[in-house]
Amino acid sequence: MPESLHADDELVTGEAVGLDIRPASFVLRMTGVLIDYLVYLLALAGLLVVVQLASSRGLVDASTAKALSVVVIVVCLIVAPTAVETASKGKSLGKLIVGARVVRVDGGAIGFRHAFTRALVGLLEIITTTGGIAVVVGLLNGRSRRLGDLLAGTYALNERAPKENRVVWGVPPQLADWARIADVARLPDSLARRLSAFLQQAPQLVPASRMRVAAGLAAEASRFVSPLPAVDAETFVAAVSAVRRDRESRSLDAEAANLRRLEPALVGLPQGFPRR
Repeated sequence: MPESLHADDELVTGEAVGLDIRPASFVLRMTGVLIDYLVYLLALAGLLVVVQLASSRGLVDASTAKALSVVVIVVCLIVAPTAVETASKGKSLGKLIVGARVVRVDGGAIGFRHAFTRALVGLLEIITTTGGIAVVVGLLNGRSRRLGDLLAGTYALNERAPKENRVVWGVPPQLADWARIADVARLPDSLARRLSAFLQQAPQLVPASRMRVAAGLAAEASRFVSPLPAVDAETFVAAVSAVRRDRESRSLDAEAANLRRLEPALVGLPQGFPRR
């Protein structure tokens, strides 16, 4: 099966829930970083001008002006990025514009430690080397993570991934009777996702590859399906995927209906219990 049909960017959490994640591309990351640090450097330049004017007019002495300059640098290049990313859970002006968010490698929201590490390392890899280290490191790993991300355990998530026009496959008409008695309950979740992924990408595959992939998937799925219909591989894959989807949908609807029916008992107070 072609590698493009696998969920390479799937993250499995501790609760065994698969998350479809899309890391931000190198270009998006670079654009976001440029916007962020342009804002920080403009703020830094403005504050340094204010300090210089205060020193030239005698409002502060030379030693105080130097100390204030150091404080301004720390605030603009370390404190401000840390505060912004901590308060916004991984957002900043640049990331807001490009549609990205910094998250932990497990997909969770970042905290102060992550934001501070990124800002501190960013002073070295972005400011002192004019982004040279960040560019080299970002090009050498799959998620375009810069050195600060590697040390903080974070990466940039693309929140504006294009919506796919999904193709909804139904049970082929000739298999309507089979679908009512088919047993597909033992089909593994991972295989079911691969069947669905193939059906979405099948129209873009060349005929030879399409037939080969369908045959491989049908052979895998046939071990978990009973009875087996006498149809071609792609029709079999479409039928199995549609039957499983429809049955899971009905099961979820029934579960939701039961929860709605039990809601008064779950959220209500016992009879005679005083309301306070």
